[in-house]
Amino acid sequence: MKVEVWSDFACPFCYIGKRRFEAALEGFEHKDEVEVVFRSFELDPNAPRVNDKDMHAILASKYGMSYERAKEMNDNMTEQAKTVGLTYRFDTMKPTNMLDAHRLTHWAGEFGKRYEMTERLFKAYFTDSELLGDRAVLARLAGEIGLDAKAAADVLESDAYQADVREDEGQASKLGISGVPFFVVNQKYGISGAQPEEVFTNALNEIWKEDHPLKMVGGSDDLACKDGSCALPADKK
Repeated sequence: MKVEVWSDFACPFCYIGKRRFEAALEGFEHKDEVEVVFRSFELDPNAPRVNDKDMHAILASKYGMSYERAKEMNDNMTEQAKTVGLTYRFDTMKPTNMLDAHRLTHWAGEFGKRYEMTERLFKAYFTDSELLGDRAVLARLAGEIGLDAKAAADVLESDAYQADVREDEGQASKLGISGVPFFVVNQKYGISGAQPEEVFTNALNEIWKEDHPLKMVGGSDDLACKDGSCALPADKK
């Protein structure tokens, strides 16, 4: 089973959805046979690397609400994050352009560490208040998960893996994905949003059953009990 997850590091629901999916996967009987691949999606490709507004002001401006109302909404999001063990710090979060962060995950994937890099970048943004638009910061974070920080810096100074990011976003467009997180299972089934853990659990179980139907190799209802009763075989003479 293959699960592809389109997400953006600027998306608070994406980190929460990641945790809920991971919890469901941990309890899934066939988890060792599930491949999880994170895909790139930019909510705002035109976002500046450095923004002089805080997250409350950005939200207020985007939705035409008061600063106080925006802060209240972000506080509510912080409480949601706590339910899955995450710490969000909107007051010190540094909004930025996420293209380089996405490029870095593709490079990390060359060394089998795309999943680890994705997790580190989410934590860096939402919990550690790191500026993910700063290439020096990104290179350091790559080093923290065991990759070569100097090599990461060299990659980031080029345009390497930008085409890979665009390919992921192109696939999203073809699939009709307009918001994240979005989970695609076996290129056939879609789950939109940071759904509750049980939604992911049910989906994994149902899709597995559909793709692995029970095959009958023999037997007869004459030798089985069903509908509350058991049919006894007729006496043979």
